[in-house]
Amino acid sequence: MDSELSTTIRSNLVTLNKQSRWKTFYKERYLWLLLLPGLIYFLVYKYIPMLGVVIAFQHFTPMKGFLHSEWVGWKNFAQIFDSPDVGIYLSNTLIISFYQIVFAFTVPVVIAVLLNEIRSKWLQRLIQTTIYLPHFLSWVVVAGIFYMLFKQDGSINNLLTGLGFQPIEILSNKDTFRGMLVLQVIWKEAGWGTIIYLAALTGIDPELYEAAKIDGAGRWRQIWHITLPGIKSTIIVLFILRLGSVLDVGFEQVYLMLNPTVSAVGEVLDTYVYRVGVVNGNFSFTTAVGLLKGVVGMVLIVSANYLAKLFGERGVY
Repeated sequence: MDSELSTTIRSNLVTLNKQSRWKTFYKERYLWLLLLPGLIYFLVYKYIPMLGVVIAFQHFTPMKGFLHSEWVGWKNFAQIFDSPDVGIYLSNTLIISFYQIVFAFTVPVVIAVLLNEIRSKWLQRLIQTTIYLPHFLSWVVVAGIFYMLFKQDGSINNLLTGLGFQPIEILSNKDTFRGMLVLQVIWKEAGWGTIIYLAALTGIDPELYEAAKIDGAGRWRQIWHITLPGIKSTIIVLFILRLGSVLDVGFEQVYLMLNPTVSAVGEVLDTYVYRVGVVNGNFSFTTAVGLLKGVVGMVLIVSANYLAKLFGERGVY
């Protein structure tokens, strides 16, 4: 008797929950309609194209299409590791990516913290807007600016020569080429990253700063004990997402700045794939490298997210 009653009550609860869900869905129908274009965009341009990774396991030819191209299994992936040059390009990619994480990732944090300490709002907005503007420039424009400034008879070298110094050549210098790439990333993207951290700083309770002042804490102690812990979760989330693109250092930027004198230190996986895969029509090899980069990025994100949660942080999911 009790069992039948319990089953009836459970059935009624399930029915009520279903009705409640439909009522909620109908009530929020306009919000779902607003969401629909975004869902269609991701479905058409992000998820359906994923089916194309099948050509990484084929000897793909456009005339046959991916339905009739020859199946070669892991041959394209074996080609990646058999190539004697891939090790050099992978090393260049990892070194440049390491520099970008150490310098280009940390600069926006420092700028955001310093901007947060400026009490003059108009000065804060002026600096914020100024450093944000380069984000809207394409890499073609950025490469053109650097070329005009640092070429042999460019503005910088003319100024140095006029002051009695020796001209510098960073565009074709192996020792400075990687540093120049990182400098470009900092100049172009630091403003965008700064905005994210400034938004995170607005979530810190101002009463914490007031309490710290009453306790005699100076600016540096407030930054160390309130500001940085307040944006720690944002830093960790962005760091985890950055690890996902550790093998992607920016094809456009490197391709535009690359020249034969610095190819030994500047050629990366993306430019190598472009030369070998896209230019020579080896689309299967290109897709195999792209798929491998995606798998490595996913493994790094999952591992970093697991470690973040292990140490009590929220992670990205």
